[in-house]
Amino acid sequence: MPELPEVETVRRGLLPALEGKTIEAVDVRRQKLRLPIPGDFADRLTGRRITRLNRLAKYLLCHLDDGGVLIIHLGMTGHMLVLEGPPPVPGRHDHVDFVTTDGVTVRYNDPRCFGLMALAREEELPDHKMFRNIGPDPLSNGFNAQVLAAALKGKQTPIKAALLDQKTVAGLGNIYVSESLFRAGISPKRLARTVQGGRAEKLTHSIRQVLVEAIEAGGSTLQDHVAPDGKLGYFQHHFKVYGREGEPCPGCDCDVDATGGIRRIKQAGRSTFYCARRQR
Repeated sequence: MPELPEVETVRRGLLPALEGKTIEAVDVRRQKLRLPIPGDFADRLTGRRITRLNRLAKYLLCHLDDGGVLIIHLGMTGHMLVLEGPPPVPGRHDHVDFVTTDGVTVRYNDPRCFGLMALAREEELPDHKMFRNIGPDPLSNGFNAQVLAAALKGKQTPIKAALLDQKTVAGLGNIYVSESLFRAGISPKRLARTVQGGRAEKLTHSIRQVLVEAIEAGGSTLQDHVAPDGKLGYFQHHFKVYGREGEPCPGCDCDVDATGGIRRIKQAGRSTFYCARRQR
């Protein structure tokens, strides 16, 4: 599933095509993704101008000139492509087209249909069922060591599981949690409640650093992520531990034959990669 950097990459790629533009037509070819698309979806969007395109956690939010908001989640395999001029004939998995008065088509493709599109009013967002229980965005001013430490206080789960909980911090997934914990020198098995003080400071810094670097690299393309211009992300070439089981970690001076190098364990059904020597 795309994580925060991939969704932010998509947002930035869509900005020239959508922000400040008026939607001339909407073509919905599949009425149900993860959730049903509202029956009046096209009618409510046609003629509306997108005043602002932002991101909240792993969601894209298109703010409209009438106070409405188009909510988009890419799911596991969804992506959006910007097509200039007459678009090609839609393929099997091309489910929704947004056409602007500039003649640009933004096409939503989703082979597994795990994404979603919904409509809401701007004033409803704070209490909307998709957002009311999520934690702070890790790139926002509302995220710092004190906030993270307070969210982790008393939690008996491993820190890896706590960070994957969107109520703790929004937008993080398996890849960037593993990378952040490595940079902070914190074991994924450490109890979340013990990440306080200096550890929380290091972890907060590492989370921000990893996300910023990943966004600059266009996200990570392991299976399905592609930017709106069709380009792949390449942060996967900079992973320190993720997917590198048995290899030495960066700066390693230990005997990999003796230590086994980077380890992979299962936590809550997900693969975790870490260095047992450097992460405590």
